[in-house]
Amino acid sequence: MIFLGADHGGFSFKEKIKEYLQEFELEFEDLGNLKFQGDDDFVDYATVVAKKVVDMNGKGILICTNGEGMCVAANKIKGIRAVSPTNKKAAQQTREHLNANILCLGEHTLSFREAKKIIKVWLETNFFNSEKYIRRLNKIKNLENYELNKMK
Repeated sequence: MIFLGADHGGFSFKEKIKEYLQEFELEFEDLGNLKFQGDDDFVDYATVVAKKVVDMNGKGILICTNGEGMCVAANKIKGIRAVSPTNKKAAQQTREHLNANILCLGEHTLSFREAKKIIKVWLETNFFNSEKYIRRLNKIKNLENYELNKMK
């Protein structure tokens, strides 16, 4: 399952992405914003999508003006590895090496044609699941527990 979210800065891209995902008969859920609202906050959609991705062990696509705000906010949720690649190769490697579970895109920084290529590669690429990548992801998981470890 793919969970989608966008603020006003990514709303029109999100609507196009829904049509694109339907072409491939991919299952998705739009978690908002469900209508254009010029004063909404990216943090709200990043949070709801990130929590759903963790709870359902799914993938997410978040869109705002440049993708970076969504990426920062989503990465605050334990278990999220949100990325904002700007080309197909970077998108591929975020899945292969990082097992990224949220793709963040910028409506004002990518053409929709570029975004479609990134989405396609990102969704079709699997994690390498070899020892070195697992070791690195475990180190990232340990960082998520930094505050807890600091208190001990």
